[in-house]
Amino acid sequence: MKTLAELAAIREKMKGKLALREGSGEIRVVVGMATCGIAAGARPVLATFTEEISKAGLEDKVTVTQTGCIGVCQYEPVVEVYCGEEKTTYVKMTPDKAKEVVEKHIKGGNVVTEYVIGTANL
Repeated sequence: MKTLAELAAIREKMKGKLALREGSGEIRVVVGMATCGIAAGARPVLATFTEEISKAGLEDKVTVTQTGCIGVCQYEPVVEVYCGEEKTTYVKMTPDKAKEVVEKHIKGGNVVTEYVIGTANL
């Protein structure tokens, strides 16, 4: 059984993650979380994006959300990154690739082309 202090600490920790997933940042990361995406490993990819954005202190700039089927099941896990009107679709994502996308694309402004649909070596 958890004490009230432990529960309060868990609540505070999770508040930041929830705010990140409900925010209105200028950059939006959308992870496909339909059955096919989950089966392919989308949960750890979503968790990695959330953790890395939070670690980088970008909660006010970036929103991380999930969606259902994106429509390219054979390339799951699929992640779409929206920067204003521009959308980049990353395919066959892993937690390591998610870290790289946060570092290079979200923080650095450079699309990681080797993971983008149409240019990825599938």
